[in-house]
Amino acid sequence: MKILETLPVTLDDVLEAQKLLDGIIARTPVESSRALGGVVGGDVYFKCENLQRAGSFKVRGAYVRMARLSPDEKKRGVVAASAGNHAQGVAVAAKSLGIKARIYMPLGVALPKLAATRSHGAEVILHGHNVDEALAEAQRYSNETGMVFVHPFDNVDVVAGQGTVGLEILEQVPHVDTVLMGVGGGGLLAGVAVAIKARARELGREIRIIGVQAENAAAYPPSLAADALVPLKKVSTMADGIAVGRPGQLPFSIIRELVDDVVTVSEDSLARALIFLLERAKMVVEPAGAVGVAALMDGKIENPGTTVAVLSGGNIDPMLMLKVIQRGLSAAGRYMTVRMMLDDRPGSLATIARIIAENDANVTGLDHTRVGGSISMGDVSITVNLETKGHQHGEQVLSALRAEGFQPIVVH
Repeated sequence: MKILETLPVTLDDVLEAQKLLDGIIARTPVESSRALGGVVGGDVYFKCENLQRAGSFKVRGAYVRMARLSPDEKKRGVVAASAGNHAQGVAVAAKSLGIKARIYMPLGVALPKLAATRSHGAEVILHGHNVDEALAEAQRYSNETGMVFVHPFDNVDVVAGQGTVGLEILEQVPHVDTVLMGVGGGGLLAGVAVAIKARARELGREIRIIGVQAENAAAYPPSLAADALVPLKKVSTMADGIAVGRPGQLPFSIIRELVDDVVTVSEDSLARALIFLLERAKMVVEPAGAVGVAALMDGKIENPGTTVAVLSGGNIDPMLMLKVIQRGLSAAGRYMTVRMMLDDRPGSLATIARIIAENDANVTGLDHTRVGGSISMGDVSITVNLETKGHQHGEQVLSALRAEGFQPIVVH
């Protein structure tokens, strides 16, 4: 694969980055997953970058970029933009190197990420409604003041730093066949692809590299199809760590040459993956870090063989976690909200409670409303939140309600 020597980032760059990071970052563990391995029919391992310093892989690239600044550049300070993980990575690296850092974060950023970034000593400015708007403002401020702009993914040193994840994977799981990870701008995917594809060539074997995007924030599939950067008009996903509307030019130039495929997953699949990681792997992972697991659970990867899924980050807002758990349980058929209209007379509610109890479901919430635009005189609207044991059990409860003359509508 001669293309490896002509790319803007090479294996030598990643190896040099690894030397710079020695003693600075954690060598995160790899954990096997029998449960997921049983689903996909092969060995599955998790590369736990959710346990990295600052909670994600981002500190790798940020530190390499900033460590290579000149004394004059370090004196001027750095400016960056991020929804959270790159912000924390830059803040940690800046504190380690004694560099002043100013970081732009979107309005509405998760409070834990905001608080963590400030706790590392960085100055935080809230600006814009998404990462792209915050990036534009950070770039403008850099041009105005001379502070060095540390891009989250479109930089040679950043990509090389992220590529060190790939070197560790090969050391920890040398027999790996497929490596999966989330992709937003593309820095991690590009760096890991360089490291693993170059090492695989030296070993005379093939290792597949596959990126995964949230389907509502998937700029790479159309860009790869057009062989040009195709920005999205709208980005909407719970996976804020990969909610990037336009691929980075540098990562894209590498990914189109080395990456075997980029697949997408739904929001429900992400929620199910997060529930799986909590229950079966005992791992707290943010949505962007769970996309590889979601792709495996959805059967998006054919013949994966021995697989490593990179859990790229663990910085999740507890409030988002609550919503995700509810959505994940719903997607798995273990939580259901049902609405029904019934006669407003004594005993109707008791009948519904009896049916639910007889079918071994559990009521977790109930709303009883007599007044509303769609409610006729003499009727009442009932909304019931139920715990069920899966999709089949949920259908059993609904069928029992219909058999008694009710017309349940599943709301969630």
